[in-house]
Amino acid sequence: MENITLGQNGPVVNPLCIGTWAWGDKLFWNYGDRYGPEQLQEAFTAALEAGITFFDTAEVYGMGLSEKFLGQFLQQTQQPVQIATKFGPLPWRFTGQSVSDALTASLKRLQLERIALYQVHWPFAFFLSQETLMNALADEVKRGRIAAVGVSNYSAEQMRDAHQILAARGVPLAVNQVRYSLLSRQVESQDIITTARELGVTILAYSPLAQGLLTGKYSIDSTETPTGARKIDPRFKKEGLQKIAPVISLLRNFGEKYDRTPAQVALNWLIAQGNVIPIAGVKTAEHVRQNAGALGWKLNDDEIGELEQVSRPWL
Repeated sequence: MENITLGQNGPVVNPLCIGTWAWGDKLFWNYGDRYGPEQLQEAFTAALEAGITFFDTAEVYGMGLSEKFLGQFLQQTQQPVQIATKFGPLPWRFTGQSVSDALTASLKRLQLERIALYQVHWPFAFFLSQETLMNALADEVKRGRIAAVGVSNYSAEQMRDAHQILAARGVPLAVNQVRYSLLSRQVESQDIITTARELGVTILAYSPLAQGLLTGKYSIDSTETPTGARKIDPRFKKEGLQKIAPVISLLRNFGEKYDRTPAQVALNWLIAQGNVIPIAGVKTAEHVRQNAGALGWKLNDDEIGELEQVSRPWL
């Protein structure tokens, strides 16, 4: 497993990250229905057994429950684990102290004194200026409570601004976490990927399987019924599923060649872009084992190109 350095000199992490949005979240992911703490504990253990030790969470996931679960599970292992969490720039947070207080609360839930990566969840900051926000994060790097600073959902221009403010403090911007998959490639056409490469910023790709569309589980002929957030997503309706059929077909073809699933091929395509780490959401140990199958092998250049071509409608 070739590990990746976050940004220019941040922590060294796995090329695949475990996403924990569903950990405790009832609103989108029906937490408590078919999965609960026991399944999450098993998923955490399965990740470590597979050699995957990089986890992404946020203070808003499950209203803090996701961080709490991670905190509990971390107490039961001696293995080094890297945690990334996120600060929500909410309207009532408009001082540097509010950033520090939010980090303190996250660290308490995680039962940690320091985390690998602290990210700004959204670019809109209401009454909190980017200068105040980035300087508060730089202060926390100097204090030693975070190893690296990241942003999430930032445009190319917003990323440049954050990078510039941090650079003045001698702190690199390590990460921009964005929606990125074969069915969501707008970050390429919006120059976010090229700007990240230019600035030495690593891309964390959330929804790398497009909420499960790239697993091949959902098709026109499938009896699988979308649940939770997927129920209201038009991509899961008949027309949406017809549109993605050529992509799924190609993923299946390559999957048969390498004895992998369509999902594993889709994740491997993202890793092959270089400087990109997919965040694969999990609820169970089986999800973890499935995602881990994206590691330890590589699509060849021709296959990467074919997938690039067939997914061009989503640029």
